[in-house]
Amino acid sequence: MNTRMGEVGALLLSMGLLMMGNGLQSSLIALRASQEGFSTQVAGLLMSMYFVGFLAGSTRTPKIVARVGHVRVFAALASLASSAVVLHPLFINAWFWCGPRLISGFCIAGLFVIAESWLNEVASNATRGRLLSLYVVVTMAAMASGQMLLNLADPGGFDLFILITVLVSLALLPVLLSASPAPAFTAPEHLDLRALYWRSPLGLIGCVGTGLSTGAVMGMGVIYAEQIGLALGDIALYMSLVYVGSVALQWPIGLLSDAFDRRRVILLVTCLSAAVALLALAVTGAGAPVQLAMAFLFGGVSFPLYSLCVAHTNDALTPRQMVAASSHLVLAFGIGAAVGPSLAAACMGWFGAGGFYAYLAVVHLTIGVFALYRMSRRRPVPLSEQGACIPVAVAASPLVMGMLQEEVSAPVIVEATVEGCGGGGQSRR
Repeated sequence: MNTRMGEVGALLLSMGLLMMGNGLQSSLIALRASQEGFSTQVAGLLMSMYFVGFLAGSTRTPKIVARVGHVRVFAALASLASSAVVLHPLFINAWFWCGPRLISGFCIAGLFVIAESWLNEVASNATRGRLLSLYVVVTMAAMASGQMLLNLADPGGFDLFILITVLVSLALLPVLLSASPAPAFTAPEHLDLRALYWRSPLGLIGCVGTGLSTGAVMGMGVIYAEQIGLALGDIALYMSLVYVGSVALQWPIGLLSDAFDRRRVILLVTCLSAAVALLALAVTGAGAPVQLAMAFLFGGVSFPLYSLCVAHTNDALTPRQMVAASSHLVLAFGIGAAVGPSLAAACMGWFGAGGFYAYLAVVHLTIGVFALYRMSRRRPVPLSEQGACIPVAVAASPLVMGMLQEEVSAPVIVEATVEGCGGGGQSRR
């Protein structure tokens, strides 16, 4: 037992260091791009390129590991990620930076896939739920801490880039020295994208929408904070509080969704996100304390929406199908996250800094409209057939999301008449 706990601690430490470096990198690149005179639209493109790479890495890494092996792939990705980071200050060119951002996203995603596969290996049925919860706390706390590292040196120099490479390199050690055996990637039951949409339209579209929102916040939040005149320390705190708010409200929102029709909670949460975004838009010219409060509130109500959409989708699936669906949900979120920063940047280019929160409000209102539409099409899932809503980190790979199949109860797929379709059939969420 002590050995198992030691392995878990080592793996969580590895992921924490990796996410800390990743959090610092994201904010540093955005801030440095602004300082170098890159346009808001170009900065948005750079942030989008990271998520394109992240999406590719999360889906391609298992296939690479199957051919080469865990340890060698993990070491290669970490080395490549470190090299990509230090290229930014060496060559100050917006279009050149697209390449390192793409590589960084691919490598970081691959490193998480491998680390999370080991986490799944050491988890048991008795500890899986606690490990998933602890995983969310560690990763989000590390992201919040990474933002604060911006205060350690001048973003216009080399020091912070070197610090990122050190954190990524240190993240290697716990996994490479782990005594646990290399995990196996098992093939889940096949479930194509069309079938997943048929079973849970709101879950799938909700994941795209949360990607559009979360990707924009992670990619363009720093640019927004700088454009409204926040000092460097407040910019770091602004981004940190987004993640702190997410951790603070993740569990209360999850418990609420377990007690009521999950679609209603999704509607409530996305409408609250839109309301906070509109309030933040109205106080764009306010001082730092107000802006920091808006960051905490928006992160708190919007980031947990991803877990709600995952749980809502799982309510419509068998445990084996959950693993297959997890890849599609990551894909849906990744597509939204890849597009989100560029769309937010375009809005900021047209309307100024306030376009950031205007964009976020439109995204969440659209999710709310679609939720209302789905609620009008069928009756709610009985509470007895809803699984538990377990927190899922926004950076989670299909592997860690697949751990949910062992933790949640196998739901029953309700047969119900879909209003307007002219007959009975398998219900669509």
